[in-house]
Amino acid sequence: MSPVEAARERVRQAGTAVRRVALLPLLVRGLVFLVVLAGLLLAYPVELFQARSLLALTVVAVLPAVAPRRIWPTFAALVTVGGWVFASAGYDRPIALWRLLVVATLLYLGHTLCALLAVLPYDGAVDPDVVLRWLIRAGAVVLASAVAGVLLTRAGQLGPDDGFQLATVVGLLVAVGLSGLLGWLLRRR
Repeated sequence: MSPVEAARERVRQAGTAVRRVALLPLLVRGLVFLVVLAGLLLAYPVELFQARSLLALTVVAVLPAVAPRRIWPTFAALVTVGGWVFASAGYDRPIALWRLLVVATLLYLGHTLCALLAVLPYDGAVDPDVVLRWLIRAGAVVLASAVAGVLLTRAGQLGPDDGFQLATVVGLLVAVGLSGLLGWLLRRR
């Protein structure tokens, strides 16, 4: 098969795949795009929004919606976190609790929707209840995390400052330990 014939065959296969796309997986892809884009726009400082930067952020938001099984969801999350750090450190934007909760919520929703999208067949008939139950579980996680985050933030404002630095280091060590444990359990399977 010549390279021209191979290219024609690939174009024909891509056209067939596009015609077979089902509505629900397409809607989930659109939701992934919107959630990731909203997180990016909220994380970055407004002073940086120009045509080029908005185009770059849009491309970053499109990538996980198009290829959720690849590295792009992680890349989009890292770009979002980088924008948050850049806005906080480089532009001296104060850290507001509402903005932190919304960016964290959008990061989690982007991640979990990409996980759902990775297992949804693009051309399959999917029951809408599957997506609804997935979103309800994600909403429960977001709500529980937000409540715990607000309570821990308020608790962190009580008492002397010295003890809470130790609590922060212990919490970081627990998080690293749990990550190591999860990695070990994953390799063990």
